[in-house]
Amino acid sequence: MKILVATEKPFAPVAVTQIRDVVENAGHSLVLLEKYKSPQELHAAVADADAMIVRSDIVDAAVIAAAPKLKIVVRAGAGYDNLDLNACTAGNVVAMNTPGQNSNAVAELAFGMMIYAARGGFDGKSGSELMGKTLGLHAFGNVGRCMARIAAGFGMKVYAFDPFVEKTAIADAGVIPVDSIEELYSVSQYVSLHIPANEKTKGSIGERLLSLMPQGAVLVNTARKEVINEPELVALMEKRGDLKYLSDISPDNAELFGQKFPGRYFFTPKKMGAQTEEANINAGVAAGRQIVSFFATGDETFRVNKPK
Repeated sequence: MKILVATEKPFAPVAVTQIRDVVENAGHSLVLLEKYKSPQELHAAVADADAMIVRSDIVDAAVIAAAPKLKIVVRAGAGYDNLDLNACTAGNVVAMNTPGQNSNAVAELAFGMMIYAARGGFDGKSGSELMGKTLGLHAFGNVGRCMARIAAGFGMKVYAFDPFVEKTAIADAGVIPVDSIEELYSVSQYVSLHIPANEKTKGSIGERLLSLMPQGAVLVNTARKEVINEPELVALMEKRGDLKYLSDISPDNAELFGQKFPGRYFFTPKKMGAQTEEANINAGVAAGRQIVSFFATGDETFRVNKPK
């Protein structure tokens, strides 16, 4: 089987080497398409591919149409909103992600941004500590669990809300489960977002929830910018001079933050949650192993689209 690694932003060379070992030791061939400049390049490369590994690359209906032999596409990472799941299903293509492989990297970035904000951007003035503060985890999946583990080391009191996770499982991780999303925001000085971007969550984080947060509140977003109601966030930050916003991706209205809220925000120059050598390797190798397992036994453990 021909397995295409199509990455506009390539994996680290060491990751490619390990992916190649996994694939070729199973008797398949690996082909690289790195730093491509147009969708047409991707369409040409995937034309005879049986499987494909991508990162944040867009796999839409046009890509699926250009790949008549394609049987599986794996997004090396947790989020998979770059995959058109309906198009994959219509084309009889199994779509997967690799959950948990970059969770620690994302959590460490969130805490790095939190420390940066707490210490005033290291401006030489007196700041504050994370110890003793309350942290609310909006969703308690793989990243949320890593956040809880790190927060325990900082001496933070951690709450979580996730309607898809049993409260006993949250409590077993040393975290306090709450009954509602409103309660989470009310008790948390820091709220860290770990929700996907879908029809229910897009634009859901706005004035209604953020206005519930206590004085000195900090919103941390390593999820997706689409979950934020950006106009409402700006309006609330104008009303509340204590509110800060930290994000792993610049919002569409980023220029307003520079004009209106100096010292009260931080945005990474690009989405960096998974940008560590370890996460880079882990996600890519996991993608290769999942494809090998799929061809060997039909394993669809991490499938994220519905069968046709």
